[in-house]
Amino acid sequence: MTHYFMSLLTKYFPTLTPHQRQQFAELEQEFKAWNAQINLVARTDTDNLVERHILHSLGIAKVVQFPAGSAVLDVGTGGGLPGLPLAIMFPEVKFHLVDSIGKKIKAVQFMAGALGLSNVTATQTRAEQVAEKFDFVVSRAVARLAAFHPWIMHSYKKHPAAGAGLYYLKGGDLGEEIAESGLVAQVVDLKDFYEEEFFDTKKVVVVPV
Repeated sequence: MTHYFMSLLTKYFPTLTPHQRQQFAELEQEFKAWNAQINLVARTDTDNLVERHILHSLGIAKVVQFPAGSAVLDVGTGGGLPGLPLAIMFPEVKFHLVDSIGKKIKAVQFMAGALGLSNVTATQTRAEQVAEKFDFVVSRAVARLAAFHPWIMHSYKKHPAAGAGLYYLKGGDLGEEIAESGLVAQVVDLKDFYEEEFFDTKKVVVVPV
């Protein structure tokens, strides 16, 4: 693992255990190896994997602390983002990662196994076909909110954990998109937590249950 990666991680998440730091190092290696085979993210982004993908995914951990024993659904996870970084961060939380593309889910399953993430399951399916119920839903800009929210609105437990809802990583000016969705949403700026320029326009949209 690069010194740059570790210094960035520990700068923003100083309480990581040695085991978690090791898992993040392994995630970086595994992700780059898989990305060379099946394009989990744009190849040009591999050099920026830490900042644009891992740290970005962990932006959700700056906004919400998932309680131990809660369950999180990651919709359209692609190469395991934001689910895998969050699963390392919250080892006592159960994560279920779904994507419609089989080869990406295979890579996610392999990476979760290689990292020893026993709190992760991954299946090739669509969000609206998942019967299990969750406390939280996370995703990285799969679609506009108006299209996305109906896919997951039935995914929540009847009595979910405190702070339950959707935590959606998006970029840009979201006023129009939120208005179009008709949802009551809170927008949190990631630039309030991260100094890097990449995060100037990045946000977490929170839609409570």
